[in-house]
Amino acid sequence: MDWIISHLLSTVIFLPLCGALLLLCIPARLEQLIKALSLVISLIAFVLALKMYLLLPGTGDFEFVELASWIPSLGISYRIGVDGTSAMLMLLSAFLVPITILGAWNDISSRVKTFHVFMLILASGMLGVFAALDVFLFYVFWEIVLIPMYFMIGIWGSGARIRAALKFVIYTMVGSVLMLAAILYVAAKLGGTFNLIDWYAGSFSHQEQMWLFAAFALAFAIKVPLFPLHTWLPDAHTEAPTAGSVILAGVLLKLGTYGFYRFAMPLFPDALLAFQPLFLTLAVIGIVYGALVALVQPDLKRLVAYSSVSHLGFVMLGLFSLNAAAVQGAVLQMVNHGLSTGGLFLLIGMLYSRRHTRLIAEYGGLSRSVPYLAVAFIFMSLASVGMPGLNGFVGEFLILLGTFQTKMPYAAVAVSGVVLAAAYMLWAIQRVFFGPLEKEENKSLRDMTFREYLVLLPLVALIFAIGVWPKPWLKKLEPSTRSFMTLVGRAESLNTPVVADDDVSLAQGVEEDGLHSSP
Repeated sequence: MDWIISHLLSTVIFLPLCGALLLLCIPARLEQLIKALSLVISLIAFVLALKMYLLLPGTGDFEFVELASWIPSLGISYRIGVDGTSAMLMLLSAFLVPITILGAWNDISSRVKTFHVFMLILASGMLGVFAALDVFLFYVFWEIVLIPMYFMIGIWGSGARIRAALKFVIYTMVGSVLMLAAILYVAAKLGGTFNLIDWYAGSFSHQEQMWLFAAFALAFAIKVPLFPLHTWLPDAHTEAPTAGSVILAGVLLKLGTYGFYRFAMPLFPDALLAFQPLFLTLAVIGIVYGALVALVQPDLKRLVAYSSVSHLGFVMLGLFSLNAAAVQGAVLQMVNHGLSTGGLFLLIGMLYSRRHTRLIAEYGGLSRSVPYLAVAFIFMSLASVGMPGLNGFVGEFLILLGTFQTKMPYAAVAVSGVVLAAAYMLWAIQRVFFGPLEKEENKSLRDMTFREYLVLLPLVALIFAIGVWPKPWLKKLEPSTRSFMTLVGRAESLNTPVVADDDVSLAQGVEEDGLHSSP
């Protein structure tokens, strides 16, 4: 037990991987045992991640740091640690994995053992990405995540699953190769070190920063995905199994935004300012474009997939506004999107298991046959569109508030995304759950089961908790936001005021003055 406490971060990261190795030793015919063990292991990992999150002192420095020699001849080490941002995203990842496993309990009927092995490997990869402080180690975890998701889409997906899986891999690998080249260049430039802290202290010429930022940014923009590099996402979501869609939306898309936050933006601040107008423009285009395309989707799952393009546009807008309140809101919105959109994909999966179709036209009037499922879907939709009192409102409000202070024209256009989000989600709710109950297949549908309640209740509780009382979450992010603003503020040509203290206190003040109150 003492070893676990002293190596808490490593335990959180590698416990799912050890669980995957354990599952490999169990005969495939013992499916219920495999499911139970997978769920228990993921729950233990979540409890440990929660303990780590609660113990985080909140100094703005990296905590729970562990260091061990790995490949000393190349300057590569096993170096991990977390601050408020990475600890919160690790907690989100550890929270969603057991929910996803429980949600897929009856949905995965073939190759059950293989599915759960891949799920646990994927969990370790995601957790490792957020904790890595050695950039080569970060790249290893980044690539590990790719493999299990490829197989989850390709094996347990539907329709054109092979095409969607290949598209996902090809897009991601193109960006990863360029990022690897940039990583090797920086390591050689700085004397062979891959230590991220040393990289922060490094110095690069303006031309070097431009090329290196572009290489990192392309890899991260594909993963977000940022317009116009988003085309792999709707296909991946549509063809993936429900579990794959939940993890993809809940966590994997955040690897891209986290990459910008942790690597591309603070490492190359001069290039950041040069590229800032481009990324602000692409973020706003993504917000409006994603919402407009979602509005006309006939497939419910594809509609939510395009909504992710719009929602992640808000996150990118907040990050590139270079305003501390907006940055704080952007990080919180990463978590909010994972909860609400993950919940929507779970609910769509529940509908699909009953009707075996995702076409909106095949539904109508379901509030009469499955009233509790309808309530849950409406709740998740309202959280997604940012209803006051729920989690999505907190993040979007801070993003728009902060962006208005520094980049008003972009914020003014982005506000339209809030209106469009309400339009496409409320119209979808109207067509699916209200109106006449005409189709015979819809009249005898079973409402939510006890297991499905267990899947959704933790999500509902956390969405309420963040929406009603966001102060603890914002306070945990404040020190890491200050550190981020200090790093990006190193740019010689910085013409945007970086007043981390005032901006973060503004975020707290807004929260204390009524952001936590329902209308």
